[in-house]
Amino acid sequence: MKERNYSGNRSDKKKQSRPMPSIAKREQADEVRSGDRIVVTIKRLGINGEGVGYYRRKAVFVEGGIPGEVIKAEVIRVENKYIAAEIREIEKRSPHRVDAPCPVFGICGGCQIQHLSYEGQLAGKEEIIREAFARYAGMQDVRLKPMLGMDHPWGYRNKAQLQLGMAQEGMIAGLYAADSHKLIDITGCPIQHPKVNEVVDKTRNVLQRLGIPVYKEKGNQGLVRTLVVRVGFQSGQLQVTLVTASDKLPRRDELIKELRLAMPELTSIAMNVNPKNTSLVFGNRTEVLWGADGIQESLGDLEFTLSPRAFFQLNPLQTVKLYESVRTAAGLTGRETVVDAYCGTGTIGLWLAPYAKEVRGIESIPEAVEDAKANAACNGRINTAFYAGYAEELLPRWVKSGFTPDVIVADPPRTGLDPRFLEAVLKTKPKRFVYVSCNPSTLAKDCKALLDGGYVLEWVQPVDMFPQTSHVETVVLMSKK
Repeated sequence: MKERNYSGNRSDKKKQSRPMPSIAKREQADEVRSGDRIVVTIKRLGINGEGVGYYRRKAVFVEGGIPGEVIKAEVIRVENKYIAAEIREIEKRSPHRVDAPCPVFGICGGCQIQHLSYEGQLAGKEEIIREAFARYAGMQDVRLKPMLGMDHPWGYRNKAQLQLGMAQEGMIAGLYAADSHKLIDITGCPIQHPKVNEVVDKTRNVLQRLGIPVYKEKGNQGLVRTLVVRVGFQSGQLQVTLVTASDKLPRRDELIKELRLAMPELTSIAMNVNPKNTSLVFGNRTEVLWGADGIQESLGDLEFTLSPRAFFQLNPLQTVKLYESVRTAAGLTGRETVVDAYCGTGTIGLWLAPYAKEVRGIESIPEAVEDAKANAACNGRINTAFYAGYAEELLPRWVKSGFTPDVIVADPPRTGLDPRFLEAVLKTKPKRFVYVSCNPSTLAKDCKALLDGGYVLEWVQPVDMFPQTSHVETVVLMSKK
């Protein structure tokens, strides 16, 4: 059976129509060359959502491959440690293969596994975690709890951050295709909250109708770079932010009037100015053009005011499950002191505060620390304090002054924990270390260092924060021997 749109990439039709070479009969993997056709059994999902199989014991990465499938694939690249290949025919099809509902799946790059049933997605992500711990921590039987998934794994993103550009059909809002500067229109994106999609469409239409020019890097011309839309899941409030190359906004009053007429439920309209030629979306200056300074959102009993640049979890429903998993791991009785490292705007620390004696948050970005302090004051979390700095520096200083935390929680970026922070943890020796990770590979590597330093891995709790993508969030509890 010929698979024409296995990953939604329409450009593959041309490749599949040309005559294919016969199956390569190479004795060794090192003999494989680009253009060879090989047969691969997909064993698991890779960390980027690709299918992973083996040819002569060498790993083969096949975009769009699903565990359990037998695939005839064309080799497109040969590296020292792996082979990259593309599907040409599926000999044995997985029962978990489904038709992706999004017309630009496989092109825009925002999702990687829409072609996999949700049951298959959860199983695949669990296997990604097992593989990481086996490979990087030497643990073949890690205690993995069942994945916490969603009842409805669509429409969960509360924020869209889209580039604007011009096409034959007019102004479009979307994402750049992988490894290119081609803007892909993602109108009606199925993982965005429906209200976010509606606001994106209406705002784009107003901008086009008023002739507000979009920014073009070539020639440094135009004005509006990025459209940012956020909805409060609990409050229902809506926020529109235009990221512009200049503070000179033409037809400003008309724009505000038209946006309010098109969307009477709008809460806030803002403009962020970013004149620099940079990959960063936001500039340093934000002006509220109309309405409130921020929108209201809540997690459990916590209330937040979200300014246009404020960080907030993109999937609030799953965030509650994630934070409850952290609370379970922390095992608080009301007598413990807690350090929340890499605390961001303080949400995890604030979630734990009612169950602890004292919570101290550490974050290297001063603006985030100010947001954390404001969030603490707003919610009456008087047993919390937040500090700007680096955990690997502040933690040893606190211990030296007599403050020894019972629990340390860390939620680092994808690169994992700073080696100096790991060293500081091992010297501090908290009873419990709770690791919140968005990257199974760096998680397993860091856990290996803690295991070698005298900690025991109690359990691993995966949480599916981003259905239809290959990303997986994980909470790990480690305790001192």
